[in-house]
Amino acid sequence: MAAQGHTGAGPEAELPEYAGHYRLEECLGSGGMGVVHLARSTSGMKLAVKVVHAQFAEDAEFRGRFRQEVAAARRVSGAFTAPVVDADPEAGRPWMATLFIPGSTLAQEVKRNGPLAPAQLRRLMAGLAEALRDIHRVGVVHRDLKPSNVLLAEDGPKVIDFGISRPKDSELRTETGKLIGTPPFMAPEQFRRPREVGPAADVFALGSVMVHAATGRGPFDSDSPYVVAYQVVHDEPDLAGVPEQLAPLVLRCLAKEPEDRPSPDELMRELRSVSASYDTQVFIPAQRGDEAPGAGEAVAATPSVVSPRRRFGARLGKRAVLGAGALGLAVAGGFAVVPLLGGGSAPAPAASAPRTTAAAFTAWEATPLSKAGGTPLCSYAAGKLLCAQSGLIFALDPDDGRLLWKYPLEGIAAEGPVSEAPVVSGDRVLAGLGHGQRLTLLDPDSGDVVRRQAMTMNGGVAAVGGMVLLTAADGTVTGVDSASGDVKWRQPISGQAVPYFTVFPGDPLAYAATVSDDGATTKVTAVDPGTGEVRWDARLEGALEPIGTEGGSVVFLSGDAVQGDARAVVRYSPEGRTSERVPLRIPLQGVQGSVRGDVVHLMADSGGLVAVDLKARKQLWSLQTGVARGSVPVAGDRYVYVTTPDGRLLAVDGRRGKLVGQTSPRLAEQSDRVPATLPTPVVVDDHVFAGAPDGSVFGVDGRDPAGW
Repeated sequence: MAAQGHTGAGPEAELPEYAGHYRLEECLGSGGMGVVHLARSTSGMKLAVKVVHAQFAEDAEFRGRFRQEVAAARRVSGAFTAPVVDADPEAGRPWMATLFIPGSTLAQEVKRNGPLAPAQLRRLMAGLAEALRDIHRVGVVHRDLKPSNVLLAEDGPKVIDFGISRPKDSELRTETGKLIGTPPFMAPEQFRRPREVGPAADVFALGSVMVHAATGRGPFDSDSPYVVAYQVVHDEPDLAGVPEQLAPLVLRCLAKEPEDRPSPDELMRELRSVSASYDTQVFIPAQRGDEAPGAGEAVAATPSVVSPRRRFGARLGKRAVLGAGALGLAVAGGFAVVPLLGGGSAPAPAASAPRTTAAAFTAWEATPLSKAGGTPLCSYAAGKLLCAQSGLIFALDPDDGRLLWKYPLEGIAAEGPVSEAPVVSGDRVLAGLGHGQRLTLLDPDSGDVVRRQAMTMNGGVAAVGGMVLLTAADGTVTGVDSASGDVKWRQPISGQAVPYFTVFPGDPLAYAATVSDDGATTKVTAVDPGTGEVRWDARLEGALEPIGTEGGSVVFLSGDAVQGDARAVVRYSPEGRTSERVPLRIPLQGVQGSVRGDVVHLMADSGGLVAVDLKARKQLWSLQTGVARGSVPVAGDRYVYVTTPDGRLLAVDGRRGKLVGQTSPRLAEQSDRVPATLPTPVVVDDHVFAGAPDGSVFGVDGRDPAGW
């Protein structure tokens, strides 16, 4: 969202200096009920702060509506919206602060650059369908989805502006008061029976938004809001200019009756099949050198090598692989700064590099010198830190942060921020998974290309052991040997219509979990990746998401499928076919979790960090970290580590639940850019490693957080 200086006279011409303790720097825009300001938090992160117009601050009814907006925005706060950081509906001038998301609105983009291309339209529709699915799950109906309420962020569309009707948005009125919504993007029932508007009205608005994105106009177009209202209720939509692959879906969204429209989940399923028409590469063994691939068996895959996981109520950034090996390092005081991505040839591989002694280890920061940008996401394997950054995969020596090798990505895989740390499967680093990209297999010791294979991107992908599992849009799963590229098996998975697998470090199985339509049960299937054999399956009570394994048991978050919050932790033992449930003291929104032994750590979007003891069957402690969003929490022997959007690494005492140390912020030059995926801390023995928004990777002594 581009900043705009405030203009005009009157009491709003002079900006208030603060909202709460946030300093307001400039006006970003003004609506019928409030002004949105650019502000900064104490750590320097940019925020968007909405401050209510003075005349409405005296209106008790309006204050009630604003309280509802704050509550709604908090409930849906996640990857598809601007997360709420703070709010005060009771202030003299009520206000709400969210993370500032750079990017233009869809309305601005179409006005400046014209209609979107077909591939962009499909991604936009998929992103908005996912957003509505998460919004509706928490019981919220937006009622005013339109191009100016869709932000085009670098990691996908964001839906903004919940709950306030804007009298100046429309001159049309109902007999009972002001019309809620914007006529060109309203559903027929919003005109006919506004008190009965439900989630299907947002699906109708999605259809209208897609027509605008594809053509620059709406499906019902007139200068008069009254004429538009008549057309919406009685006329057929004008879809001229909408790509033929999407037009049938858009038409279904614009059905006159709510029950005839698809749900967001149905849209997402349909769009998976539409995506196949955009990406038609095949997965086949590569020829020697850089020769073009020959004929071979086709298998299906998606851009990601780790299967999708979700937060309750929000999109979950995919989990990086955590280090479990032993380095035997100890950290002394001081910081060494080393170049990370400089020009010239890479140093010799780690095999020939001298190893430092434990006493000589020094905390380090590897600073990027290239223009790749973005937050590095790292994992630990083969004695190295393997990191992915925009357009690049590289390996660092965990002793001192020296660059061991780097491999530049090509094509679409090189564009935009990364969402995964590198994955090692079959003793190969898997690189280059993206639409239309070849799967590139690298030697982890040298970074040399061992093999290239093309892939069709239309399903899900998971790497476990020496296998890659590829799920096609029709539910067929193919098991491919990572090292050779040979297809070992291909079949559907019994009981799973379209299995998307979750895998965990050190666990040899892959898990598919599908929640029933009513959210009452979850079908869980454990698959042997080498053979495709179902090792066990179970139908468990509740809406469950697997977050880890422990001693042969699987640990799940249990939540409300409608409200979208996590309410308990469940451990299921397949051997005894028994479940243990540990309720949380309060429901948590947007949760990410990890398992270490009998203890589960949960990080919520609200900044709450919770520890649950599965053996004692009780919640141990809860801490409000003060961050608007945190990474997957990772536990070491004594401390729990979390990264934040401003590049800090937090350490919390695992026994007492107290914050004991944190590193300094490492913001990018453009500090308004919020990372789409926060780096999961990598814990190796007593050392902790993480990437930061400024592009650096750093390593610290995990035994002495107070010294950070």
